[in-house]
Amino acid sequence: MLYKFIILSLGICALTSCTAKKKQVETQGTEINQRDTKVEKIELSEGNEKWLTKYPLRIKFRAITEDSRCPEGVDCIWAGVAVAQIEVIEKGGQPYSVNLATTAMPAKGYKTSAEVNGYTIALESLAPYPKAQHTTKTLKGSYKIAIIVQQKSN
Repeated sequence: MLYKFIILSLGICALTSCTAKKKQVETQGTEINQRDTKVEKIELSEGNEKWLTKYPLRIKFRAITEDSRCPEGVDCIWAGVAVAQIEVIEKGGQPYSVNLATTAMPAKGYKTSAEVNGYTIALESLAPYPKAQHTTKTLKGSYKIAIIVQQKSN
């Protein structure tokens, strides 16, 4: 009987920590110093692109390739991760595809930031956060991301 109580207690603790992690995913810090005046933040809707004002780069938000984040109102074993595929083109250069994740997971190769031609590009946020009644398919096309770009200092 005691072992059932212990297992139940551990399960409740795991579910509680999942809920706390869900809130962290959207506000996870990046390695970029946002006080730097050469830092540029842009927001993009899925399928859209923008030229940066501070750097000769164009960023395109191609798609969400994975969204396994635990929906709000659902108890999950882990918080999950979402991966945004973006395309970076330096003026006069070739396109470079980058996948940025909401959570760094080295074992799976997921990173929250990437280095591209001397620039650090980081995913600051991804919205909307899934709800129990939405699936990745119903959210397709409605995703919005915030990206932070900074030129690496030599």
